[in-house]
Amino acid sequence: MPISHTRLFLRLSKESILFALDALRVNKLRTILSLLGITIGIFAIISVFTVTDALERKIRKDVESLGSSVIYVQKWPWVPEGGEEYPWWKYMSRPLPGYKETQDLNRRLSAAAAVAYVASIGNQTAKSQNNSVENIVVLCASHDYERIKFLDLRDGRYFTESESNSGKPIAILGADIARALFPSGNAVGQDITIRGLKLNVIGVVNKEGSSLMGNSSDNNVIIPVNYARNLVNLRSDQIDPFIMVKAAEGVPTTELRAEIKGAMRSIRRIQPKENDDFALNETSLLSSSLQSLFGTLGLAGWIIGGFSILVGGFGIANIMFVSVKERTPIIGIQKSLGARNYFILLQFLIEAVFLCMLGGAAGLMMVYGLAEAATSMMEFDLSLTTGNVITGVIISAGIGLISGFIPALQASQMNPVDAIRAV
Repeated sequence: MPISHTRLFLRLSKESILFALDALRVNKLRTILSLLGITIGIFAIISVFTVTDALERKIRKDVESLGSSVIYVQKWPWVPEGGEEYPWWKYMSRPLPGYKETQDLNRRLSAAAAVAYVASIGNQTAKSQNNSVENIVVLCASHDYERIKFLDLRDGRYFTESESNSGKPIAILGADIARALFPSGNAVGQDITIRGLKLNVIGVVNKEGSSLMGNSSDNNVIIPVNYARNLVNLRSDQIDPFIMVKAAEGVPTTELRAEIKGAMRSIRRIQPKENDDFALNETSLLSSSLQSLFGTLGLAGWIIGGFSILVGGFGIANIMFVSVKERTPIIGIQKSLGARNYFILLQFLIEAVFLCMLGGAAGLMMVYGLAEAATSMMEFDLSLTTGNVITGVIISAGIGLISGFIPALQASQMNPVDAIRAV
């Protein structure tokens, strides 16, 4: 752009902004009410986007914590197999994964780095002297569980293979449980009681934070699976056990999946023409399903805020029509002094865009304030991202251009003589 054109554009922008501020000063109530639609619209759209983005980040982080290179052998699939509806009774009739099958897979799989058996017992109570904590999850795990799920131990250690195989009465506590049972610390070496059975604490896991996927260790007590037989029947549907298989270094999950499928069919003696009676789940299945979910939420945000923005656009157009009428003599003088049509057009367009961006900025400030307040009160990162700020600015500018174009065009097409005579 030539220097002269740049100077002209800057001068136009300055004059238009001054006119907009003057309109805001002279007609405060009218202007604020007109901008309110833009403010509410931007607030609605960006609020939904902010919540959706925060939720997506949280869920994706939790999904990734399940392990991108881990395959879960389970009775039930995470999503319908083949992408179609599947009779629930066929899932119901499937056998549960067993501990012996875990051992068989460990011997047969060459593409696996580790194979672990896991079963969870919910709604339990742990006690230690006068302290107790309810609604905990007792996680019954085989020794290789630590090789698949990273446990950041704050104190103590994980149980050894011999302790796991012998079913020694030991436990590893999540951070929340350790704090509730042993407020003064020093949980390692102490005893806790679950279902009347005593376990010795050998480790405490660092605080992990809440998880929407339910895989946080904060509210878990981890015990050896062979000791868990004293607490519960591991072949119960209420326990819903599963097998975790982690791929060896450099082995793609597709290769591991094929090997697990062949091994499980062999272990369960499934005939070639029979369907699998097990599900192989992995995080990629959840990721593809989540993509459509977040797309729907984003569309909802556009619909919710679209109506407010539409009303706000009409409000801005109304302001601009009034502004054109009030400044008709000025427009006539400008044109009589040689101002081109595009000069007048740009002048009013810039004013409309500036007014919309004022309303949009107010909406963004509201989102920012509420996001900061929500983040401080909840264990949830609800922050206004740069991308959403840019989206809000672009939407505001776009609405300004659309709603201000007709009034600006009307002003640019005026006859200078008639305009000067207008009262």
